[in-house]
Amino acid sequence: MNRPIYVVDGARTPFLKSRNRPGPFAASDLATDAGRALLLRQPFLPTEIDEVILGCAAPSVDEVNIGRVAALRMGCGHKVQAWTVMRNCASGMQALDSAIDSMRVGRSELVLAGGVDSLSRVPLLLSDAMVAWLSSWYAAKGLGARAALLTQFKIGYLAPVVGLMKGLTDPVVGLLMGQTAENLAYRFGISRAEMDTFAAQSHARALAAQRDGHFARELVPVYDRAGNVHAADDGVREDSTPANLAKLRPFFDRKYGNVTAGNSSQVTDGAAWLLLATEEALARYRLTPMGRIVDSQWAALDPAQMGLGPVYAATPMLQRHGLAIGDIDAWEINEAFAAQILACLTAWQDDAFCRDELGLAAAFGAIDPEKLNVDGGAIALGHPVGASGARIVMHVLDVLARTGGKRGVAAICIGGGQGGAMLVERP
Repeated sequence: MNRPIYVVDGARTPFLKSRNRPGPFAASDLATDAGRALLLRQPFLPTEIDEVILGCAAPSVDEVNIGRVAALRMGCGHKVQAWTVMRNCASGMQALDSAIDSMRVGRSELVLAGGVDSLSRVPLLLSDAMVAWLSSWYAAKGLGARAALLTQFKIGYLAPVVGLMKGLTDPVVGLLMGQTAENLAYRFGISRAEMDTFAAQSHARALAAQRDGHFARELVPVYDRAGNVHAADDGVREDSTPANLAKLRPFFDRKYGNVTAGNSSQVTDGAAWLLLATEEALARYRLTPMGRIVDSQWAALDPAQMGLGPVYAATPMLQRHGLAIGDIDAWEINEAFAAQILACLTAWQDDAFCRDELGLAAAFGAIDPEKLNVDGGAIALGHPVGASGARIVMHVLDVLARTGGKRGVAAICIGGGQGGAMLVERP
């Protein structure tokens, strides 16, 4: 059960911002393009993989087991099992964890795991009233019955239900994810200026990373049906400065709030894959690993405070290994909202919170800002819900390789009141 699990390689598509209309790629297109490019550079055939696991929060109705769809399209063949997992924002990380479980009990040696979502294609839905009216219409017999139904029809029935907004609303507490971020901002006293400053930093760091080629190894260009190439994350903006972000109106609490579209993660399409291997698979195919996944941890908390998930997940994981915050050389914490990230950082430094919520004697400590999301995060790059958990694990390994660090942590908050974290090491 303790056999080491290695990350051999990884790849992702550019993260493409939603433009308020269906994007050029279905989720399976993105997963297939990234996975095919990753597999083409390996010394084994796609049919030699033992398992394909793909996280996806919003698969379309014609790609429900999207993991199997992508595996077949990537050329893995009929005999490679493939399946789909869903843990909201951490679906891609859950795919990695599910792969690790399978590998540690000996069912698989070589697994392709990752995540995808095409959020721009989440459909508009008919209202219940419209569905009920249509049901009556199709069941009606004769012109008289249908004429009577026409007199009952109301134009309001045609108002669409935005599927994405329903998906981003917690059904238990009735809050949009952004409203949970407002809760954290109020609880920890995080100001609008602090949120906008953090958001601007995310864009500035992502721009610098693009200029310096820090995403070059992981990015796979994709081509749409019109022949256009998409080679870079397209939500990064040079004009996202604190001054410009301060002009935006609050979105989730329009009267009293401070969370805006500018200091929140972007609605985005994208896919990310990692290739995982046991020591036996490394030897069989003569593979050189990027690093290994040492441990993982899941946690649960009040859905109305869901953004604190990284704190609840990463803390016990580090304690299990006798590690302090300062022992970690690189952190990737998914930027669902600037308020959420800042709340996590504040919570770790708060004696009362760490004592009452985490059972610690005192505050856990402060993360060095120069070790956190050094190439920007989801506020600048976007947050394709199913893919983000896999992306941050892959990227923290890239950062360690670039900086010469040894240990990294990837952590993510999860809609519904959960958190996930993974500890990785370079060889």
